[in-house]
Formats: sequence, structure tokens, C-alpha cells
Amino acid sequence: MPIYNAPLRDQRFVLFELLDTASELKSLPAFADVDADVLNAVLEEGARFASQVVHPLNVVGDKQGCRYEGDGVVSTPTGFKEAYRQYVDGGWPSLSSDPAYGGQGLPIILNNSIYEMLNSAGQSWLMYAGLSHGAYACIREHGNEAQKALYLPKIVSGEWTGTMCLTEPHCGTDLGILRSKAEPNADGSYDVTGTKIFISAGEHDMAENIIHLVLARLPDAPAGTKGISLFIVPKFVPNADGSVGPRNGIKAGSIEHKMGIHGNSTCVMNLDNAKGWLIGEPNRGLNAMFVMMNEARLGVGMQSLGLAEAAYQNAVAYARDRLQSRSATGAKRPDKVADPIIVHPDVRRMLLTAKAYVEGGRALTSWVAQQIDRELNHPDATVRAESAELVALLTPVVKAFITDNAFDANVMMQQVFGGHGFIEEWGMSQYVRDARINMIYEGTNGIQALDLLARKVLADNGAKLQKFGAIVRDFAMANGSDPAMQEFIAPLADLGEKLGKLTMELAGKAMQNPDEVGAAAVPYLRVVGHLVYGYFWARMARVALDKQGSGDTFYSTKLQTARFYFARLLPETAWQIRAARSGADVLMAMDEAAF
Repeated sequence: MPIYNAPLRDQRFVLFELLDTASELKSLPAFADVDADVLNAVLEEGARFASQVVHPLNVVGDKQGCRYEGDGVVSTPTGFKEAYRQYVDGGWPSLSSDPAYGGQGLPIILNNSIYEMLNSAGQSWLMYAGLSHGAYACIREHGNEAQKALYLPKIVSGEWTGTMCLTEPHCGTDLGILRSKAEPNADGSYDVTGTKIFISAGEHDMAENIIHLVLARLPDAPAGTKGISLFIVPKFVPNADGSVGPRNGIKAGSIEHKMGIHGNSTCVMNLDNAKGWLIGEPNRGLNAMFVMMNEARLGVGMQSLGLAEAAYQNAVAYARDRLQSRSATGAKRPDKVADPIIVHPDVRRMLLTAKAYVEGGRALTSWVAQQIDRELNHPDATVRAESAELVALLTPVVKAFITDNAFDANVMMQQVFGGHGFIEEWGMSQYVRDARINMIYEGTNGIQALDLLARKVLADNGAKLQKFGAIVRDFAMANGSDPAMQEFIAPLADLGEKLGKLTMELAGKAMQNPDEVGAAAVPYLRVVGHLVYGYFWARMARVALDKQGSGDTFYSTKLQTARFYFARLLPETAWQIRAARSGADVLMAMDEAAF
């Protein structure tokens, strides 16, 4: 069975040494009483829950999967609902939610760290609870007061879970052609009819009610995305006192048989005059749903980060134990018949790649969570607005760059095991299979790249990108005169300059041919992603240099990993820039009949 131990030392490094979270929270009135002791206590308890309660269920969920019992009933794997009950009893669903609805009011950055642990321990299991946070955020921002009062306390407590129902059999990304309909009733409700597919946690036996957020069209809705409305469609219609009422007309018609995440029920949901209630304004449903979609995109990045951490831990343990061949520089374990494979350079390449991508992703996602805390809680409106822009810019990077990197890392960690990595009993194939979906759902990574280049960069003439660029430049200027930092600052500054030139070039080409954006988007996101990771690895190197005299080998290891990242991974940007510049013609010139 695979192992997992929460990476508390590195999480604490990021929170307290890199991001100075304890001091940062003092500037946010909502968290003025949250100190390092509180954060550490929650982290330690979260680590215990993840490793002892959730992790043992991960293989169980993969092997058993969910069962469709008929008539809309789905059973989850053995132990899932009992673990969820412990999750609820422990108050975990309410960790970063508003105290007005029963939440504990702790910062997002802390919840983010807990979610990383739980994703490592069992992504399929966490998906039942994780989607609920997005539903909470959407209803909190766009629901009316009655809806907030009815639904939010139940979601915050974990008694009810949430889903989002977007995709239909004929449309995925292009929601403008969805067909689900909503007919108004005299009592203010709507009868919602249609079919949704690929609905994660759409039906299960872990909570007493499931709150579906469903996109549908009103009878007089205009065509396209401007005619989409959003509806709250509960599995059981709540009574006025919040108790569970009659069964609604939304049921699972089947569950998908998938490559991975077997422990989560991915459902076909049929709506037959299901009672729903409009949330937000008519025909503005996509705008409201984006609150949940963006939360989900950040959450998917955390899923892949968690999986890569778990796969890395198992590969390191195996590489230290597996004996095969002798080191090229002489026997390292002469008392054994062969050396452990961790002595071989290519095994080290794979392990260091995973380590660099995991620790870089941890720094990025924690910083983004810190920006969300600022966006929601900072007393200065200017700071709130700037943080919101940075979160918007980096959301597609978190979703796409981390999931791409993590999938590559998972495959490499499977490769470390050699033939044993292909055998189910070692558990490595599950990490690969589970990670594959993260590059697809919540908007494929190609869509994320388009979102970054077209909407987040070109649409505002690079204003948001320039804000992040200024952060990078300020750091480079502050550290550029230190000879010990030159190996990090010089390539970082060089990449920032090249990215600026590439952005201007693509903006000009896009004005002549819109296909240039789609042709350049994926390599462009890779370049931006490496600039972001390069910035955080340079910052982590700065901390490690300052503290390497402490004698703690953690800092020398961090410094060595930073050097590996800049030497072996950042150079990818050279050919990605060339690819982005290659233009649309090499992709679009061939007649489609020739494929």
C-alpha cells in the first residue's frame, strides 16, 4: 500500500518563512487573532486526519469504485461516508467559511494547506466535500438573503454538499449551446428540465442533501452565453425550517466508468421538471457560475499538487530501497549486492523534477491563497482590487501549469519503480490515472491557455501581467547586487524581458489574424508558468541562503532544488518561446481532409 506523510516542514516553510503568513494576517482585521500557534495546531490535526483517516481509503476507493443501485441511488466505497462523518464532526467543512453562517472564519491560505493534504491522501474522497466550497462561494456572492439563510449554514456545516451542473451531452466548453430549460412557476420557482453529464459527486450516500447549481435557459432567453441563467436545484426540496423535504425531480441516470478517480461518483444527471430557484439575475448565470468555476480551477491545481506530492514520497522511498547496479563513480553500498537506484543520475533527474514542481506549486498556490485572503478582507480597497487582478491572472496558471507538471511528475515517479510501477499493488498507476482528469475538467488546459493569453493578458493590454511583472522586477532589483543570488536573478530577469517582448509581438500578430492567439496560447502559458515558478524559486533560494548557516539541512536541500530548477526546468522556455512565435500557418495551412 502506498505511503503518505503530510509535508508539514515544507508547508511551514512556505507559510511562515517565505510568505510571513502570521504577520500578514495581522493586517487583515478578520484574522487579527489568528497567530502561528493556531495555524500550526490546525495543520497538525489536518495532517493526522489526512494520513490516518482518508489515506487508507484511497486504494479502497480505486478498487471498489462507486455503485449505481438503480433509480438514482449511488453507493460510495466502503468507509467513505464514515470518514465524511468524521470530517463533519471535526468541523473541517467550516474552516474558512463566514462565521455568519456557522463558519470558523479562518484564512483561505490555511484551508488551502489542508486541502493539499487531503488531495494527497485521497482526491476522489475530497471531491465530495471540495465542490461544496465552490457552491458556498457562489451562493454567498450571488444568492438573495433567503437563499443564503436557507442553504449556507447547511453547506458550511457539511450536512449538505454541492455540485455544479454545466456540461451536456452535446456541449462541454461551449456552454452557449446548452439546451436545459427552466419554466417559471407562479410561486417563484422554476421547473428545470434537461440532462447534464460528467457531474462529479452528483449523487452519493454521504450527506443528507445535495445542492446542485444548474445552468439552464429561460423561455425568452437570447441565444448564446448571454441567455444562460443559474438555478439552485436541491436533491430534496428543503422545508422552510431547513429540514429535508420531498424528493426533487433531479436524479442520477447512471455513473461514468472512468480511467481514474473511481472513488468519486461522476454522474449523468437527469432533470425532469425539477424544482429550481433562480440565483442572481436572469440571463446572467454564467457570470454567477464563474465564481464556482474559478474556485474549482484553483481546487484542481491543488488536486494535482497533492497527487504529485504523494507519488514523489513513494518514489523516494522506493529509490532508497531498491537495489540495482553500481554507481558509475564506485560502489556506494559495498555491503549490499548492488547500490540503491537513488545513486543513479537519471533517477535523481526524475525525483528532482517532481520535487521542484511540487515545491514550486506549493509556493504558488499558497501565495494565490494569500492574495484571495487580501481580496476578501483587506481594509484598503486598492489592495483588494490589485489582489483580485493577480488571482484572476494566475488562476489559469494554477490550473494548467500545475496539472501538466504534476501529470509529468506522476509518470516519472511511476517510471522510478520500473516494472513495479505498472503493477497495481504498488499504487503508482492510480496516481497517474487520477491525475489525468485534472488536465481535462473545469476547462481543458488548452482553454486555460486561451483564457490567460486572450482574456487575462491581451484584453487589458497586459495590465495584470505588468502588475505581476513589477513584483518580479522589484525582487530582482532588491537582490541583483548579491553575488550569491546571481544564478537565480539573471535568468529570471532575462525571462521577464523575453516574455514582455513575446507578449507585444503576439498582440500585434493577433490584430492581423485571430488564430495567432490560439496557436500561441499553450506555449505562452508554459512561459508565464515558468516565470511565476522562477520567481518563487528565487524567493525560496533567498530564504535558504539567509538560513543555511543554521546547520539545518532543509535549507541546503532547498537551495540545491532551486539550482536544479533553474538549470534543468526553466530552460524549457527557450523552445516554448520559439513555438509561440512559429505562428498559426504551420497549424492551419493543411486542409482538414488531409488529416
